[in-house]
Amino acid sequence: MPRNSPLVIGHRGAPGYRPEHTRSSYELALEWGVDAVEPDVVATKDRVLVVRHENEISGTTDVALRPEFSDRRTTKRVDGEALTGWFTEDFTWEELSTLRCRERLAGVRPSSASFDGAEPILRLVDVLDIVREASVAHGREIGVVLEVKHATYFASIGMPLAPLIAAELRLAGWGDGELPLIVESFESTVLVELRDLGIPASYVYLIEAAGRPYDLAAVQGTHAPTYRATVAPRGLDELVGTVDGISVDKKMLLAKGDTIVADAHARGLTVFTWTCRPENRFLAAEFRGRGGKDVFGDYEGEWAAIARTGVDGVFVDHPDLGIAVFRG
Repeated sequence: MPRNSPLVIGHRGAPGYRPEHTRSSYELALEWGVDAVEPDVVATKDRVLVVRHENEISGTTDVALRPEFSDRRTTKRVDGEALTGWFTEDFTWEELSTLRCRERLAGVRPSSASFDGAEPILRLVDVLDIVREASVAHGREIGVVLEVKHATYFASIGMPLAPLIAAELRLAGWGDGELPLIVESFESTVLVELRDLGIPASYVYLIEAAGRPYDLAAVQGTHAPTYRATVAPRGLDELVGTVDGISVDKKMLLAKGDTIVADAHARGLTVFTWTCRPENRFLAAEFRGRGGKDVFGDYEGEWAAIARTGVDGVFVDHPDLGIAVFRG
């Protein structure tokens, strides 16, 4: 990956300005100079890898407005949670390609929502091509941070994601170690599977502020380690040799007396954090300003506090603001 510290990563492109995971969202992030972009990966019925926030797509596409797909609405349990909507695995790629993207946080970002309906869903290969072309056009190395979504769920329906991702990366020229790649997931088992398949990448374990990883909880129940225990010194010891780093909810880094970065670095693990957003509703309480939840608060203050922890990478929704603060 590029050697900037911290790395500034376009979280699904530049979703502060365009609907996430659209071509224009990625292209804006790349033009503003991010070190990498992050596509979330799920699969279609015919095993095509597409980039969506979740496999349930009613909030990020116009599928609910398409009468031809009304009978696809259903309820499923994904990672132990009942969800009702439309799911990528119930559509072929040809069908999904007819849908158009929508802003997921329309109430927060009406400017981005003004672009609803303008762009189609992208496949993983499309994003890889966009990044490769931008690397050439801008004359600099740009990475991809690929997030694997709901691996245990997809495996349970006979669609394991690791072999699909490995094959796609190799076919696209991103599986030989020549192009910068990080693979991340909230489920460590799929990271191990991809590493065992020989995909040369940095492997990063995503960490929630609370709860347990679903892949381990599905097998071990309440005996599965919590995310909190995973970032304690003993938990970090167990990650060494399995993953290359962790990526934690930013509220964990902002907690008084937190030592996650120092503890991880002492064990040779990198630390990323998510997600840096400027709106009051997403800021820690001490950095919120007046004017309502959707007005920008003192994001510079919060992000400066995050930078002082020594974190190695940050995910941002507004890449121009992220570049200004973290490179300033």
